[in-house]
Amino acid sequence: MVLDAARPLWLGRPPGTPLTLAVVSLTWLRALSAPDRRALAGRHLTQEEAAFGAALPVPKRRTEWLAGRLALKSAVRAHQRYRLRCAATPGGRLPVRTLADGLRAGKPYVAAPVEVALTHAGDFAVAACGPRPVGVDLERHRTVTPYLARLLTVPDGPGTERLRRMPLTLRWAAKEAVLKHYGFGLRIGGGAREVELTGWAHDGRFTWRPSAALADHLPYDGGRTVCLAQDIDNYSFAMVWQT
Repeated sequence: MVLDAARPLWLGRPPGTPLTLAVVSLTWLRALSAPDRRALAGRHLTQEEAAFGAALPVPKRRTEWLAGRLALKSAVRAHQRYRLRCAATPGGRLPVRTLADGLRAGKPYVAAPVEVALTHAGDFAVAACGPRPVGVDLERHRTVTPYLARLLTVPDGPGTERLRRMPLTLRWAAKEAVLKHYGFGLRIGGGAREVELTGWAHDGRFTWRPSAALADHLPYDGGRTVCLAQDIDNYSFAMVWQT
């Protein structure tokens, strides 16, 4: 994945995965004039989405929301073209909706035979699209609070030496990506406490186990979950997908 603030849109299909990723630069979007942003929204959003975005009262939130919708639609359209080998649905006819209620409230979805996920951090919005549930999280490198550092502590034990060297923001991204894969965000119990990281391999793949509270909510459909966490420039990125 490429994080380049000067590049409006990056699209990619990570090797060995069924996923399509899209990265939208918030730096580029912030630099656009108001008329250019409205024109962009007119090309890629439904009328309902454009009205909703324009009504958001905080400019920062408007920009992030637009970047997220552009990233999601770009990921889905690229997935349709290159993975599904079908015509891409125009953005204006591809509404992105979110679940309104329950533990999965806020999870995005589209009216297509795909699953999507979204994350924002710093200068970027990143979306993923795949045939089965997927979760992604992007975190900018930063000094975390003492409280969060305690939540992310890895206990001493056999086989945890490499995991203890995992940067704290990368541990956080990994836990978030797991929860987003299931659509929970941090709504289950103590959030970060509910996902215990158990290993981190040299290729970036990580393993984890759920708390009892989280395990009660996990579906079982026989699919295998693949988890990957890596640092990219000044960011930590994690994604979890089902094969």
